[in-house]
Amino acid sequence: MTDDDLFHLATPWADKLNADIGELDRNGAFPSDKWPAVQDSGILRTPFDPEYGGHGRSLTETMRVLEGLGHTSHDAGLSFSTSTQIVSVGVPLQQFGSEELKRRHLPRIMAGDVITAHAITEESGGSDAMNSTTTAVRDGDHYVVDGSKMFITNAPVAGLFLLYVRTGAPGPFGLTTLLVEADTPGLTVGPAMDKIGLRTSPIGTLTFDGLRVPVSQRVGREGSGFIVLNYVMKREVLFAFSITLGEMTRRLADTIRFAKSRTQFGQTIGSYQAVSHKIADMKISLETARKWLRDTGAKVEAGQDASIDLAATKTVVSEANLRMALDAVQIHGGRGVLTSHGVERELRDSVAGTIYSGTSEIQRNRIAALLGL
Repeated sequence: MTDDDLFHLATPWADKLNADIGELDRNGAFPSDKWPAVQDSGILRTPFDPEYGGHGRSLTETMRVLEGLGHTSHDAGLSFSTSTQIVSVGVPLQQFGSEELKRRHLPRIMAGDVITAHAITEESGGSDAMNSTTTAVRDGDHYVVDGSKMFITNAPVAGLFLLYVRTGAPGPFGLTTLLVEADTPGLTVGPAMDKIGLRTSPIGTLTFDGLRVPVSQRVGREGSGFIVLNYVMKREVLFAFSITLGEMTRRLADTIRFAKSRTQFGQTIGSYQAVSHKIADMKISLETARKWLRDTGAKVEAGQDASIDLAATKTVVSEANLRMALDAVQIHGGRGVLTSHGVERELRDSVAGTIYSGTSEIQRNRIAALLGL
């Protein structure tokens, strides 16, 4: 496949992906009728080994596919759930799971026959994953899990979870990851929580009360949860914000078209410097985001240390997306605040990007610490 083919993988399903977005957004409902389009597109198979039914694409090729999804689909929530489907369970399972677990679960994850989620965040603070209060105590050939998780993307519709639980002392060597089916006794999944944006991507809570998980369903060694988390979060940032890049590219093109067609005082609004400079800044932000994503993706793919790059990329892209979405509302004027035009929805969808996968404040803390400050 060429780079262009990768980018347009979702294009044949555009009409299906973009149907009824306004109504689904208002209802805050997961678009289950659209999920078959995601399945049929093959996007979910992109980074996985052909041995299990995947397409065997590299990290940067997967980023390009997801960028194309963001450009094609106006349903940012569905796109976000799609990225979560790829990275939450499938990616760590392929890298760290036993052969038996991979053969049992990877084919149905790639097919989209089971929706997946990873349970990291807790109510006490999502940024402090190393001090998880959800515990797993070894009892023979099982772990017994007690505690709770919050803000879990896909949780209300997921059938398979990867739990990050504490099996040792607080800190990087106390985390362990366990694979759990949604119908396992002792696991309670809460209802979808209402939120400002990405409303078609449901989030919810998980509660564990004496949940018994076989040791054979551990992903990686006991105490290696931080290694799994570090591997996953690199890809979560790169994949999710590649979707964002596609959305930003489409938004800029739409805004330019509007600025060229909308007239005020006898001339197009794009001819006014107040508007044209906003659009010029949008273009600068977009290309800056593109460079950070592509350079960081290449660095991670090459196995180089990209710790600062990832934190900077996440911050640059999420904040640029929010700023661009606000500028688009301003340029569209009255239309920008009407729900029927979708411009305000993109602003709402952009807000969460500065929070999930590590807030902007945490990213800046990380950069400062890595600089020795």
